[in-house]
Amino acid sequence: MQLHKRDVVAAATGLLDTYGLADLSMRRLARELEVSPGALYWHFASKQELLGAVTDRILEPVTDPAGNWPDRITGLCAALRDALLSHTDGAELVSASFAAGQSTAMARIVERLTEAATDAGVPAGHCQLAARTVVYYVLGFTVDEQSRLQWDAAGADLPDDRSVLTDDASARFRFGVGLLVNGIRVAERELVLDKMPVRLRG
Repeated sequence: MQLHKRDVVAAATGLLDTYGLADLSMRRLARELEVSPGALYWHFASKQELLGAVTDRILEPVTDPAGNWPDRITGLCAALRDALLSHTDGAELVSASFAAGQSTAMARIVERLTEAATDAGVPAGHCQLAARTVVYYVLGFTVDEQSRLQWDAAGADLPDDRSVLTDDASARFRFGVGLLVNGIRVAERELVLDKMPVRLRG
């Protein structure tokens, strides 16, 4: 049976969910597909490239929300977190692929957040930095969240104050996103003030 690229990505995603990122090896994947490891490299030049494709598959549900710039940032953050939490070690995998520049889906998300920052009035030279700051928050929060879930599943008993899951993780996540949105709004206001004559500043 002919092996297609999409079949490799689907099988790799299944192994990720079953065994986690640490045990997702090219050798294990080859056994799962009943092919030689060399057959995988026909489709992907490296494991990093494969993991980038798995990342893109995980992020397929993340669509571009409509609305004003705060709503778009908030919507993208929520959708990204949901996608990461829907797969074992999703946040860790996506973080690694993003850092390595292997994910076209993450590049698109950064582009959309950059557009939102532009619409907010952030200076052109800082728009992508603002977008990446938002992404770093989502990835960091969700890595921590998934780590705690894994500890809980293993029966670990950690004090509540050592986890973002205290009370309501979703509420804590929204609080952080709200701080970022307000920070972007303040950055835009300070830019306007900097352009005003001193006598007109309130």
